[in-house]
Amino acid sequence: MRREEAVGDDDRVALSITMVGGTGSMRPRPDVVRPGMESVWDYPRPPRLEPVRRRIRVELGGLVIVDTTAAYRVLETSHPPNYYVPPGDIRPGSLAPCSRRSFCEWKGQARYFDVHASERVESDAAWCYDHPTPGFGAIAGYVAFYAGRMDACFVDDERVVPQPGGFYGGWVTADLAGPFKGVPGSAGW
Repeated sequence: MRREEAVGDDDRVALSITMVGGTGSMRPRPDVVRPGMESVWDYPRPPRLEPVRRRIRVELGGLVIVDTTAAYRVLETSHPPNYYVPPGDIRPGSLAPCSRRSFCEWKGQARYFDVHASERVESDAAWCYDHPTPGFGAIAGYVAFYAGRMDACFVDDERVVPQPGGFYGGWVTADLAGPFKGVPGSAGW
């Protein structure tokens, strides 16, 4: 069975998806990977954690609230990476704990933060794992941000596009090939 579906208007988020599969779950056909790119369909499941020495920046309310070259990224099949930054590289006073919690089958229990900058407040817009599962111990206390809730997020000098759908927190950059989980019709991927 084959189905095509329009999914976005940014060229870094797949413009169409060709679905392939039989009577079971549908999987998209991965986008073409050009030189210098990596496919999210080559990322592992369970996910992998790796250090990142690229510059990661987050802006909100006219302020740079994160600027680091000591982040980690989580790579999981069909998802653009989530970036986790050390708490010491977050502008003091930018995070306020809130009551939201969630559970990841791979990383464990997450807690969330409201993000503050100038007069701006974004509720539940960042999260961390205080006591992650053993494979993710390096990111204990490190914080990830929803790119779509911030004014801008950057990997090096490239402004990222938020992972489609609003539920996941991945950051899409030009060096990634999708399609990305979160687009309409991707719940079964």
